[in-house]
Amino acid sequence: MPRRARLSIPGIPWHIIQRGNNRSVCFHAEEDYQLYLHYLDEFAARFGCAIHAYVLMTNHVHLLLTPQRTDSAALLMKNLGQRYVQYINHTYRRSGTLWEGRFRSCLTQTEDYVLACYRYIELNPVRAGMVMRPQDYRWSSYHANALGKASRFVVPQAEYLRLGCDDAVRQEAYRALFKAHLDEEVVVQIRSATNGNYALGSERFQQEIGVMLGRRAGRGQSGRPSKGAVPSNRPKHFPRSG
Repeated sequence: MPRRARLSIPGIPWHIIQRGNNRSVCFHAEEDYQLYLHYLDEFAARFGCAIHAYVLMTNHVHLLLTPQRTDSAALLMKNLGQRYVQYINHTYRRSGTLWEGRFRSCLTQTEDYVLACYRYIELNPVRAGMVMRPQDYRWSSYHANALGKASRFVVPQAEYLRLGCDDAVRQEAYRALFKAHLDEEVVVQIRSATNGNYALGSERFQQEIGVMLGRRAGRGQSGRPSKGAVPSNRPKHFPRSG
């Protein structure tokens, strides 16, 4: 059975997960994390992807980005993955694959869904029991988004910018989002949409994406949406502080 083509529309954010093959380690030393971020910066600029949030875990990576073109994210991940594998194989005298097949992704509705993805990504080390607080984990965008640390490539998404009138106010409002746990239902929905290649958002958003792409963008109904279909379901928003 052929795999489903990715949902891709320029200007709509993606949540991406790329895992190590058989959950194997992808980052062995500090230099590995640093070089991955260097390549991420390089290829994001080359292929037109704005990186909003990231976390580099021991055996997988999460990204939240907005592509400029339909193929921007795919080209970023292809080139980033290949270049990093070459480095790992050369450095550690190994051969073969590093990543678990194709990366997982979903289109993400703006408003509270994007902010939920920000939190989901940067809270990964806390959920994994690696640290007590997101600021205690070095290899994530929390330091840029919440603490104002300079970053070469982290770009605020529009919903992040709406948190306040200047950097200090936005960072304070962003930190406040992390005072409450991310609701488990939200976590499950993000995982399900990303692993299933569905649009993450309200039913209306999924229907709109389905109409734009001419195919299903959510779980449930199969087949192509009717031409000219007008979604009527009211959106269901995630709470900002979950």
